[in-house]
Formats: sequence, C-alpha cells, structure tokens
Amino acid sequence: MSETTSTPPRASTPQRSSAPPPKESPNSPKIDPIYYFFLFPALLAFTLAITVPAIVGFGYSFTNSIGFGDWEFTGIRNYIAVFRDEGIVGAYLFTLGFALVTVIITNAIAFFLALGLTSRIRFQRTLRTVFVLPMVISGIIIAYVFKFLFSNTVPAIAQTLGIDALSQSILANENLAWIALVIVHAWSTIPPALLIYIAGLVTVPEEVYEAASIDGASPASKLWHITLPLVSGYVVINTILGFKGYLNAYDIVVGLTDGGPGVATRTVAMSIIRGFEGGDFGYQMANAAVFFVISIVIAVLQLRLTRGKASFGS
Repeated sequence: MSETTSTPPRASTPQRSSAPPPKESPNSPKIDPIYYFFLFPALLAFTLAITVPAIVGFGYSFTNSIGFGDWEFTGIRNYIAVFRDEGIVGAYLFTLGFALVTVIITNAIAFFLALGLTSRIRFQRTLRTVFVLPMVISGIIIAYVFKFLFSNTVPAIAQTLGIDALSQSILANENLAWIALVIVHAWSTIPPALLIYIAGLVTVPEEVYEAASIDGASPASKLWHITLPLVSGYVVINTILGFKGYLNAYDIVVGLTDGGPGVATRTVAMSIIRGFEGGDFGYQMANAAVFFVISIVIAVLQLRLTRGKASFGS
C-alpha cells in the first residue's frame, strides 16, 4: 500500500488594510468660509474709514496744508511748533488732569452703586434700569441741560440759602468750571462702568463670603480682601476705557463751557477740531499724531502695571 503524505494547508496571507486618513491637527482647525464673508467687509470698511485716513493725515502733518489746495513739505516743523505752543501744552495738561480726576470719581461711585445693586434689596431691577438711563441720552443734550442748571437753578438755590460761593454760575469761573465738567462727565459715564462692575460682582461665588463670615470677617474686610481682588480685572477695564474716553472729551465740553472761560477748559480734542476749522490742517494733524502716541503710551503703561494682578471673579 502506498502511503499518502498530507501536506499541511498554507496559512493564508492576511491582506493589508488601507491606512486610515491622517487626522487633522487639533491646533489647526478648519475655518468655515462664512467667517471670511463677515470679516472682509468689516475689515475693508475699517481700513477705508479709519486706517487710510490716519495714514494720509499723518503724511499731511509734515506739510503746511490747510486741508485743500496746494501744500509744501515742511519736515518736523509742525511737531516742534506743537511742543512750543503754550496753548496746546495747556490743553494737554488740563486734559490729563481732568481725565485722571474723572476716572477716579466715576469708578468709585460706579463700584459702590454696583455693590448696592447686587445686594439683596427691593426693586433691584427697577433701580438698575433707572441708573442706566443716562446711557441713552446724547452727550450734547446732557451738556445743555446741565448748563441751564449750573447757570440758573444752582445760583438761584444758592442765593436763597445764602451760599455766596455758588451764587454765581461756576461755568463763568475759570477756577471752578472744570468741576462742572467732571460732574457732568461722571454723571453720563457712570452707567457703562456700573454695568461692567455688576457683571464682575455676580461672578464672585457666595460660598467665599459665607466662609469669610464663619471666620468672623467684617464687611469692610470682605470688601478689601475678597471683593476687590476678585473683580480687579473689571477695575482695570473700566480704568482703561474711562481714561481713553475722557482724553477724547469733546461734545460735553463744547455744549457746557465751549472751552471757556477763555481757554480754561479747552481739551486736546477741542484744540484739534478748532484748528481744523481755522485752516491749520497740517499743524493740527501733527498735534493729533502726538496725542495718539501719548494715548497709546498711557494705555500700554496701564496694562503693564496691572499685568498678572487682575482677576475676573471665580
């Protein structure tokens, strides 16, 4: 009998599976084209309305242009004249001092109002609405209303009460007119600062205050050691926005004092615009360029001084 040898079956060679497509890196997400549809029109409008005029104006600051017609290149002569102009220097000093005083008063009042409006009080929503109403009123209208009050109502009340210091309008006193500007600007800008502080205070967890109360902390201690550190970021935001806004003060100044008495309350923005109206286009563009640089330097200093120290609640 012949023996049959059985050969073992060959192992089937496994087929190579196709490699999966490479995954997209999480650091480079795909951007939806619809974003560009919204971005480019806004970017184009900003460039044409802000960037291009700023660059052209900066170029005119080196000329003797009056805003139209022929002009000649004058180099840095306009910039030298700006720093030698006592009126311009006085406007800078007044604007910086006015902005510093107003930003401190506005933030202090707005912060304590926000504390009251975030506590457990009755008519909380109604009071918030009332305090925010000045935001919807035009600055020039606010200025005219307060001008009537300072020129007529306040002196009449002061004469009735026998207060000689206020029997005359403070708008006519070059030593006191700036106080009226501070009051009116603070009144009109407290609401936006108030909203920012309210947004910050509601982020502070109640558990922190409860733990502090158990440890016997006083209300003043809670305010200084808990509330202020946890909302310091919102203080920084309000300080930067407020200072920037007060540096550019114009409409309320025009409506309330028109820069007077004399030039006692003339701001930098008012000096620039009045110069444009008088035909000093190239000269005032140099003034505007200097003002822009000073504003940027102040903003950078504020950010650097508060870097790493600001907190935004929990």
